[in-house]
Amino acid sequence: MRFGIVLFTSDRGITPAAAAKAAEETGFHSFYVPEHTHIPVKREAAHPQTGDASLPDDRYMRTLDPWVALGTAAAVTSRIELATAVALPVEHDPITLAKTIATLDHLSGGRVVLGAGFGWNTDELSDHGVPPGKRRTVLREYLEAMRALWTQEEASYQGDYVSFGPSWAYPKPTGEVPVLIGAAGTEKTFGWIAKSADGWITTPGETDVTDRLALLHRIWDEAGRAGKPRVVALDFKPDADRLTDWAAAGVTDVLYGLPDKPEPEVRAYLERLAGKLAALPAAVEAGR
Repeated sequence: MRFGIVLFTSDRGITPAAAAKAAEETGFHSFYVPEHTHIPVKREAAHPQTGDASLPDDRYMRTLDPWVALGTAAAVTSRIELATAVALPVEHDPITLAKTIATLDHLSGGRVVLGAGFGWNTDELSDHGVPPGKRRTVLREYLEAMRALWTQEEASYQGDYVSFGPSWAYPKPTGEVPVLIGAAGTEKTFGWIAKSADGWITTPGETDVTDRLALLHRIWDEAGRAGKPRVVALDFKPDADRLTDWAAAGVTDVLYGLPDKPEPEVRAYLERLAGKLAALPAAVEAGR
């Protein structure tokens, strides 16, 4: 089982570059950041945690651009994985987004993981011209189109929401860019992942993942997918029993959030967290 860090970026506190560097130096495997292009003041969409239009954290309206943030992190690190939890690809032009991600992967030596969401904030999606009832379809087309640009010498794509003729697009990613979907662990989500992605990121508060992973693995196998899906679980503080169960069930990565604090306090937190994780039983290590 690998351990990573997620920084809810904002224009306050530690910078993504400093956080990623500190996470790498304390032995963490991955560094994740989120995305919201903007938050409409008047919204009909309910937040999944609050159940209404209120936000659980004002950083939702202050998030940094994820790809710029990860670019700064790439410049000061050499090993740590650079990922999103989650990005919202459908809020961008897919051709330029494919270029951005491929460039970051090329310059970082193949360290990019695309964690993507369907988008709970349908008001935000509407401002980008995405029909709320078609957000899964739009995301599927975006991913298919971006993969074509990443892998084909003369790429083309024809869909309902993305369309372009034979084109050259470089750089190509160093290797395959893994795509993980952050969404509630339902049969519908898992069917979508088995068809169009490489793994699942749990949502905040989803700690009862063992039964859900059994469902994911069954759907994955029935879809004829080789190997096992990558599973990234969000955690709040290390618990040996829970992590042992997760490792046995197939969780491959666990993420811990950073406090919105100045760099010295964040570094101290990372050192304490790394110490706790190092003391975990061998059963957790067996999940790696």
